[in-house]
Amino acid sequence: MNDEIRAAVDARLQDKGLSRSDLARAIGKTPQAITRALNGGKDGGGQVPGIWAAILETLDLELVAQPKQDG
Repeated sequence: MNDEIRAAVDARLQDKGLSRSDLARAIGKTPQAITRALNGGKDGGGQVPGIWAAILETLDLELVAQPKQDG
């Protein structure tokens, strides 16, 4: 994941009044796993799986996180 995606997730958590621990409980992960994913870092936490990274790179596409539209 890139910095923009991580920032969008952090902003959405704030908008919903949720903590990273709340997110971890909601998806059945540890708070440490969420922190690694959202902080990035040398271990590549939260990276896009290899095949998807290759597809996006080859097609000159990027992932974008945005709130769902009502409807």
